[in-house]
Amino acid sequence: MSWGTELWDQFDNLDKHTQWGIDFLEKYAKFVKERIEIEQNYAKQLRNLVKKYCPKRSTKDEEPRFTSCIAFFNILNELNDYAGQREVVAEEMGHRVYGELMRYSHDLKTERKMHLQEGRKAQQYLDMCWKQMDNSKKKFERECREAEKAQQSYERLDNDTNATKADVEKAKQQLNLRTHMADENKNEYAAQLQNFNGEQHKHYYIVIPQIYKQLQEMDERRTIKLSECYKGFADSERKVIPIISKCLEGMILAAKSVDEHRDSQLVIDCFKSGFEPPGDFPFEDYSQNIYRTISDGTISTPKQEGMRIDSKTTVGKAKGKLWLFGKKPKPQSPPLTPTSLYTSSTPNGSQYPIFSIEPVHYCMSDIKTGKPRIPSFRSLKRGWSVKMGPALEDFSHLPPEQRRKKLQQRIDELNRELQKETDQKDALIKMKDVYEKNPQMGDPGSLQPKLTETMSNMDRLRMEIHKNEAWLSEVEGKVAARSDRRHSSDINHLVTQGRESPEGSYTDDANQEVRGPPQQHAHPNEFDDEFEDDDPLPAIGHCKAIYPFDGHNEGTLAMKEGEILYIIEEDKGDGWTRARRHNGEEGYVPTSYIDVTLEKNSKGS
Repeated sequence: MSWGTELWDQFDNLDKHTQWGIDFLEKYAKFVKERIEIEQNYAKQLRNLVKKYCPKRSTKDEEPRFTSCIAFFNILNELNDYAGQREVVAEEMGHRVYGELMRYSHDLKTERKMHLQEGRKAQQYLDMCWKQMDNSKKKFERECREAEKAQQSYERLDNDTNATKADVEKAKQQLNLRTHMADENKNEYAAQLQNFNGEQHKHYYIVIPQIYKQLQEMDERRTIKLSECYKGFADSERKVIPIISKCLEGMILAAKSVDEHRDSQLVIDCFKSGFEPPGDFPFEDYSQNIYRTISDGTISTPKQEGMRIDSKTTVGKAKGKLWLFGKKPKPQSPPLTPTSLYTSSTPNGSQYPIFSIEPVHYCMSDIKTGKPRIPSFRSLKRGWSVKMGPALEDFSHLPPEQRRKKLQQRIDELNRELQKETDQKDALIKMKDVYEKNPQMGDPGSLQPKLTETMSNMDRLRMEIHKNEAWLSEVEGKVAARSDRRHSSDINHLVTQGRESPEGSYTDDANQEVRGPPQQHAHPNEFDDEFEDDDPLPAIGHCKAIYPFDGHNEGTLAMKEGEILYIIEEDKGDGWTRARRHNGEEGYVPTSYIDVTLEKNSKGS
């Protein structure tokens, strides 16, 4: 199967076929180029997409902590790697397929042009030989006709009796001349014919087959090159499939790493304030004036001034020391006798307290004349913060739990810095020992300033760590105390639920519903008990911000226009009202900036 033997007369068709092959090669190269552009644009768009949704981290606090966010960012990283693999595919196709096709197409055009030129030259040479042979043939034919004419003229004159001998001789000479010229042209024609036949045989059996064979080999190489490019096109994609599979597996692992319980715990860690929920509201007896009127108008009932209920015990000490009408009763008062308290009994013989009107009237009048309640130490501290504005190095402006976390983070950072300084000190000491043993390597005294500075930094860091650990111990102690207090309060609440003291509050102990007057040894600790109140104050109303307030000073509370806040302490005449947000953040706001609405059942609590 050879083009030279099978297609010896199809030069023009072979010319067209080889040109079509080169055009098809360039067409496929153009296809590969467009595919490369698609891959490059796809990778670029993927990278832009990843860049658009990647977090812009400016500080460490803004780093994602939730597992769902971390998984999403891991997926973005895997997608970025996937985009990189698409770029690898484009680069591989451009280098291995497109570039190779363009170089081969140029070489193919040059080779085809050369082979076609050789074929045309061979054809032109054969045509030239044919023309020479044809010219000699025509000349021989012409000379033969002339010789025939000369012979006929000679025979005619020779038979003519009237012709002279000179005319006959002349005709004979002309015949001999034409015959000789015909013989010469015959010989030349024979030679040209033999030459043409040889060249034609050589053309169709040697030259053209060789040229066509080269064209056939060229076309077959073009086909093989296309096959290799097809394979390279697929291999460029197949090479990155393992890495793409790893990217997809990374996305699946990121999806499996999402932990809803951990995210919920992180929400607790982020926003837990450490404050306790507000306690129960005390019962407020508004019927005391009625009882007093009845008591004043009663003649038959004698006043029992020697009997009075311990208001400090009955109001309760565990939940914020909320004294009736904001007044604390006087510590000394005549005790009530048990017989005056237990005036009725149940069918099974147990007695329950029914207080007479006049002792209650005496207690109420005694409470009204008592000293006003001393504000808690937290209130004093916050009021002092509004005026003085101390530094926030100890994170005292944060809730207890958040303050504990911040202090722990700072301690960890300081410990890391201290470890770095320690390592640097050890390295300087070793270097100093080497210099002392080998003075030619350096001066040991040159390291002393750096060593002194490192020791100073270590002392400073130790002092900072000690100071922050002291603050952390203070916070952890308060949190533990509050937790214990809340636990015991919950237990007492379950035990004493429904036990109401004479003044409308709930006591902590069922056995202490009625007690005698406090002993004298309780008075020295009375002021300390007032300052141990760190529980959140109950809300006595709410307010709406009329104007925005920035709250730059320490102890103040920033608010936006239209924001709703809880009122926990009314304005005492200094123009400031104490408020609390829904998240537990407390502070003072200007009274003229808010619209206050007090709850009727909470006023005076």
